[in-house]
Amino acid sequence: MTSFSIRSVEYPARLSVDAATGRNPPFSVTMVTDAPVPFPQIIIWEGSRQHLFRDKAIRREAKHRYIADIPAGLLGPGRYTIQAEGCRKSDPSTAGASDWVKTYLELVIELPKPQVEISAARASADGVKIYFAIHKHMHQPYYRAADPQYWDAEKTSIFDQRTGPYTTFIPAAVRQYHEAGLPHAGLSTSWSGSLIEQLDRCEREGLCYGHFSGWKNELRHWAAAKTSLGNPRIDFTSFGFFHPLMPLIPPRDIVRQIREHRRIIEETFGVPASTILFPPETAFHVRMIPALRDAGVEAVIYDSIHRARSCRNYPYPGPQEGMLPPSPADQENPPAPDWIQLHGVWAASKISPSLLKPEYIRYEDPDGKIHTILGIPAERYLGNEDARGGFGALNYPSVFAQLHDAIVQHNVYDPKHPPFFVLHSDGDNYGGGADSYYRHNTGQLVKWLQTDPRFELTTIRDYLQRFPPDPSVTVHVEPGAWSGADNGDPQFSKWFSRYRDPYSPDLNSWAVLTALQNAVHTLEDASPTAASLPEAQRLMLTAETSCYWYWTGQDIWDHQVTEAANRAHALIKADLGAVLQTGRDSTGPTIFPPWILPEIPGGKTWGSGGLWDADRRGTVFTFISDVSGVRSANLVLRAGSKEQVLPMRDCGPYPSRTNPTAIARLFTCEMPVGAGIVKYYIEAVDERGNRSHSALERAALL
Repeated sequence: MTSFSIRSVEYPARLSVDAATGRNPPFSVTMVTDAPVPFPQIIIWEGSRQHLFRDKAIRREAKHRYIADIPAGLLGPGRYTIQAEGCRKSDPSTAGASDWVKTYLELVIELPKPQVEISAARASADGVKIYFAIHKHMHQPYYRAADPQYWDAEKTSIFDQRTGPYTTFIPAAVRQYHEAGLPHAGLSTSWSGSLIEQLDRCEREGLCYGHFSGWKNELRHWAAAKTSLGNPRIDFTSFGFFHPLMPLIPPRDIVRQIREHRRIIEETFGVPASTILFPPETAFHVRMIPALRDAGVEAVIYDSIHRARSCRNYPYPGPQEGMLPPSPADQENPPAPDWIQLHGVWAASKISPSLLKPEYIRYEDPDGKIHTILGIPAERYLGNEDARGGFGALNYPSVFAQLHDAIVQHNVYDPKHPPFFVLHSDGDNYGGGADSYYRHNTGQLVKWLQTDPRFELTTIRDYLQRFPPDPSVTVHVEPGAWSGADNGDPQFSKWFSRYRDPYSPDLNSWAVLTALQNAVHTLEDASPTAASLPEAQRLMLTAETSCYWYWTGQDIWDHQVTEAANRAHALIKADLGAVLQTGRDSTGPTIFPPWILPEIPGGKTWGSGGLWDADRRGTVFTFISDVSGVRSANLVLRAGSKEQVLPMRDCGPYPSRTNPTAIARLFTCEMPVGAGIVKYYIEAVDERGNRSHSALERAALL
């Protein structure tokens, strides 16, 4: 047996890719030893994949030099591990672990730095410029909430079809902005924690035919690229780890979902998550604001139509908008002067270009405290059209020019706060997730922007740095989500399907989840070190995934929340029982955000064939749960300076069809007819005297 040691390894530690191919140029790795090596070998690790050089692929030179010539085009940009090794036996098949001598080194293959200079922004002839940003959303849920290890051929197909969006597509787009010298261009992107965890699993276990080996390499590389102001060209926004519908989960869970998401973003991409939030489903409600601020979020992206509908004199077009008329309780912002109907793009209602700008949004809590957060509008119709594939689907020059001309015509340009909006869409579905969008479309977009000074692609952070909004000016925004979710109405009906029926699978899941949240929160407060708690917390957060409500009517989805909840209840049964037996329950009841039927009493509601006159008698509904039992629940109604306390009726547990271990109770309260614009909240007390209250809501009782 030969004895030797490795003295050195000669190789280029950093390489730039070939500009023509985007992959490595040829290079060599030389292992130098102090004695002959019977069997030398060089391995380059690309994630879990090996590039192996041995036998005839190793050249031997004098003075014990063993050389592997690495061909051009083998590797893309990223970080790789080189394993240089030799076996003391000439036949490695007979060798044991102690017969190998190894050393490990890192190889970095970089994208070339652009040779162009960053160009100065040009002004249009009339001085009016419109700014916009692009946001791409990436997500996959756990397809079994109670069993995150579940995998089958369908999952292989779903993930493998999205190899490009989850690896190289975003870097391909940002590279074009960078090399074109666009000073402020980039994009923001949201990645759910459940997607990242599953991509890491694919890489670790070689799932999807090994296509996710090194999946994050180029994303990590381009995460370090900066705009001319030093902000990221790829901005990984804050998000909810498991893609929860944030308006309908408790504030403490919003905070936890965001904080856990921030952790995995930094671990995965090597950069901190932005303080800008893209909420799952673009779903926003002002009652989220205190929790968002507690989680460190400074700005939130929302769907622009909900700002427009919050204006007095909003030109509601009728049922073709896909939503009921705006509630008068939400229309407290001044009228807009510049409503226009877009042409060359599907747009069911008029938009106001002057409303397309970041503004501070306010929320008043039950104690009268005002909370604010910066709101970033994502333009509903332009984003929806862009999602179909960019140029060819959305004619940027023609449609954007309509915004520009309306601003000039109505003289509403404010150079300190110029128009700005986000084009938001899924980054892995339909045309907006295709290779052509990130490559050809981006190339066309860049060429257009280089010749038309009226428009500028910018990151959100660059815009806010250049044109900071006035924090003393605040507005209200009605609740709602994006257009792809049953038009994203203020009632969140996509996640409230069949809520007028005697039984709703969606309401059942919310009732089951409310009971689980109270059980887990009670154990968190009374016994935070309980061994059963971490897994139960994760099951609860997983059960909040909005996808489990999206596909209503399919048993596999309608049972997801119950399956996760039942498993969590079984885990914490003993620990929670000990808390109750020793009288340590200090947690108040969990109150699900209330809803009203009809939606606008005395206004309009959906009926056969369109809109019908709604009954003037309105009823508030909510779910309430407490492990110690609910003693009482009251609705506190505020109309002007008057306050009225109305007792709520306990209708018993929601009549489930999924066999949950625990489920919340349904409470109702009739509202006074014709009370006008009111605000209200719900207060509940458990059997131990612990008290909770909901957020402050608003309603129009006409």
